[in-house]
Amino acid sequence: MANTVTIIPLHLLLLGLAPAFSVLFIYARWGMNYKEGLYAISRLLGQLLLVGYFLGYIFQTRSVWIILTVLTVMVVASSWIALRTVAKSRSQLFLPACISISLCGGLTLMLVTQIIIDVEPWYQPQFMIPLGGMIFASCMNAISLGAERYFEERERGEKLPEAKSAALRTALIPMTNSMFAVGLVSFPGMMTGQVLSGVDPLIAARYQILVMSMLFGASGLSCALFLKLIAKNEEEIISI
Repeated sequence: MANTVTIIPLHLLLLGLAPAFSVLFIYARWGMNYKEGLYAISRLLGQLLLVGYFLGYIFQTRSVWIILTVLTVMVVASSWIALRTVAKSRSQLFLPACISISLCGGLTLMLVTQIIIDVEPWYQPQFMIPLGGMIFASCMNAISLGAERYFEERERGEKLPEAKSAALRTALIPMTNSMFAVGLVSFPGMMTGQVLSGVDPLIAARYQILVMSMLFGASGLSCALFLKLIAKNEEEIISI
C-alpha cells in the first residue's frame, strides 16, 4: 500500500466547495440567512490556510510558552464561539464557558497526553495542539447546544433540574450518535488516516476508542459544569 498523500490542486479544491455553496443556494431560495453560512465558509478558508502556514513553525518549536499560548487562544476562541446561539447573554456567559472548557477540557487533555500516551516532553506540540483542538472543539459544540436548549426550556417554564437534564441530553446527541455509528456507519478520520498510512487496524482502533471516549467525557463534563455555573446566576444573566 502506498503511503503517499495526494496533493489536491487548487482548482479541484474549489470544486470540492461546490456542495457547500449548493447548500447556501438553498438557504437563499428558502429565505434563510445564507450570509451566515457564507461567512462561515470564508472563515474556514482563511483560518485553515493561516493555520497551515504557521503549523509547521509551531510543530518545530521547543518553547512551552508558545504551546501554552496557542492552547489558551483555543480555549478563549472556543468559549466565545460556543455562545453564538445565545448572543443576547453572550458576554455574561463567556466566563462560565471559559472556566468549563479550560477546566474539563484541560484535565482531559492532561490525562490523555501525560498519563495514557505519556508524551515526552510533556508539551510536545504534535500531540498537544491537535488533541487540544479536538477536545476544546467538542466542548464548544456541547456548550453551544446545551446553552441554547437550556434557555429554551426555561423560557417555556420548565423547572431548573428538568431544563438542565434536557440541555445536557441535547448537547451530547452528536457525540452519542457518533459512538453508536462508529464502525457500522462511519469510520472516523483519525482511524481511517492511520489505517491508510499502514498502521495495524487493531492499534488504530485503540486510538479511536481513546479519542471517542475523551471527546464524550470532555463534552459532557464541560457542559454539565457550564449549566451548573449559569444556573446559579440565571436571574442576573436573563435580566441583562
